[in-house]
Amino acid sequence: MMRVRSLLAVLALAACTPGGAAMTGGGGGGANVVTIDVNLTLSQPVSTVYGQSGGMTPPITNVAVGSQIQFMNTDGFAHTATLMAASFKTFPAGSPFTSSATTQLGTTISNPHWTSGAMQAGTTSQIITVDKPGTYLFGCYFHYGAPMRGAIVAQ
Repeated sequence: MMRVRSLLAVLALAACTPGGAAMTGGGGGGANVVTIDVNLTLSQPVSTVYGQSGGMTPPITNVAVGSQIQFMNTDGFAHTATLMAASFKTFPAGSPFTSSATTQLGTTISNPHWTSGAMQAGTTSQIITVDKPGTYLFGCYFHYGAPMRGAIVAQ
């Protein structure tokens, strides 16, 4: 329990930084892994240039090409982090996802179908490598309308 509290404290402090929580990867060459916190109950909706965003901390994550991203579900129930089609420049009014969002897929941000799959409470996603610049909108299959969604801006 103390470990979970410590992790939540670190994530809360990291939410104040533009790129989220940057951590050094263990043993694999020291690549930066940016962690995006997935928590519907703690991340209240905010207005962004892409529309309402909530449940993702930070709501907009700025990263460099070559970085790695991982989603961490610190909530008490399942969520996904699922990429929206590149044709979306803002968050659509209705959910753009199908049930395929619940099955993990992809390890590069340029994969047009990446999704964390259904992350149960306390779990993390696969690591996603930021291989191309661009703006990547994503959301939760289960709670899109909450509005549980965010953006990754890769430069």
